[in-house]
Amino acid sequence: MAVATGLASIAVVERVDYLDTFIAVAQDSQATKGTSPPVKPENPSIAARTYRMIAEHPYQLTSGDVIFAAFADRHGIPEVERAAARVEFYSRGQACLRASQLGKRYGWGIHADGRGRLALVGVDTPEYDEFVSGRCRSDSGAPISLTQAMRGSRARR
Repeated sequence: MAVATGLASIAVVERVDYLDTFIAVAQDSQATKGTSPPVKPENPSIAARTYRMIAEHPYQLTSGDVIFAAFADRHGIPEVERAAARVEFYSRGQACLRASQLGKRYGWGIHADGRGRLALVGVDTPEYDEFVSGRCRSDSGAPISLTQAMRGSRARR
């Protein structure tokens, strides 16, 4: 998986990027702890690719980096074509990490720092509890925004 090559050097904030934000686990998630998504070696899922990138590179990649790299890796886009492919990819609307299975199914909150760099936080950890309590502050001292992953299914009436 080609994660960081050419990605961090692009100084653009995509519409999918978050700054000083915590994405909590979805309200309807069944997860009681953060677990890694299963990996099919021949073709890892988007969730597995996303998990691996963020877990192996905490606070190094933005949402835009991760979402595009997962797409590019899955579609076999060569490194030399990725800069142009990234521009094309983000010229259309893309789902953000609130839609990720990491927060819907696998029990991971996602923290984006003041530079938009990401880290995973398991729903079963004291750090997660601190984020969702609203007491966490950014490096500038401002409160960190709190949002939730999107529900895994429509609410039943």
